[in-house]
Amino acid sequence: MPNAVRMSPLIGLPLSLLAGVAIPSQARVNGALGERLGDGLGAALISFIVGLVVMVVISAALPRGRAGAGQLIPALRERRFPRYYVLAGMIGGYFVLSQTLTVAVLGVAVFTVATVAGQTLTGLVVDRLGIGPAGKKALTIMRVVGAVLTIAAVAWAVSPKLGAGTEPSEWLLPVLLPLTAGMLMSFQQAMNGTTGMHYGTPITATLVNFISGTVLLAVLWGIKVAVSGLGNPLPTEWWLYLGGPLGCVFIGVGALLVRSLGVLLTSLGLIGGQLIGSLLLDIVFPAPGSTVVAATVLGTLLTLLAIVVATLPWNMPGARPWRSRTPR
Repeated sequence: MPNAVRMSPLIGLPLSLLAGVAIPSQARVNGALGERLGDGLGAALISFIVGLVVMVVISAALPRGRAGAGQLIPALRERRFPRYYVLAGMIGGYFVLSQTLTVAVLGVAVFTVATVAGQTLTGLVVDRLGIGPAGKKALTIMRVVGAVLTIAAVAWAVSPKLGAGTEPSEWLLPVLLPLTAGMLMSFQQAMNGTTGMHYGTPITATLVNFISGTVLLAVLWGIKVAVSGLGNPLPTEWWLYLGGPLGCVFIGVGALLVRSLGVLLTSLGLIGGQLIGSLLLDIVFPAPGSTVVAATVLGTLLTLLAIVVATLPWNMPGARPWRSRTPR
């Protein structure tokens, strides 16, 4: 496996926080685009097409981008990593689709808490299986406690939706979409970190993500158009097309940092940025019809606490791996 250039956590963690803020911003942009188009699937596809164009330009303009693209075919031919890793972008496509379909209903804060819950829960599996560049990590008591706290945090954050007198069908699917998307994101980050290491640059890993994600969304959108027709005309506001570039920032920085910080620290920084950014957006620039209530704020704070608990050092007293508890 190629040697990775190590980055200090003093630099990497602030970068991951800034990259994490891109996700709630992307959610707001893509949600607004989906509403204007009357077509959430079309908005997700546009986001990926714009992101793909950005990554093609970057890959062609930068020497590292060209060098990484030159390693794509050799890496696949030599099986430096499982070939299905190149499909990680389809997870991103599903994530962006969940944004466009649910942000207007849930608000950015609840959407983010749900995705964070999914990331935390499957982070246990990703670390245990050793899918990321950092290899296998032991399952500890503290991480399990953190996962349980995360479930409680999500239930608390979405409790206003449950007590608003609405039918379950009106809130269950909107919450399940970002929750499952977040569950898949842990796998995507680990896969991108691995492929980026073998390409020699996260630029190529990000480019491949946008290619596979665009293909998936284009197929789904083609089926949708055949069944129900086109949506509204494209809006003229330039900021509605920033979802793709914001996704480039999140995917690219995540693929870069996971090589130096590992999946845990990278995820912690990205999640922290998501939570901070989502609350700021819902407070300062609230979407029409969405409100920030005490349960959402407190649920978000509990989610942050759960993340800290889940990522405590494994050699702390009481944080032994589960397998060490079996009597010999």
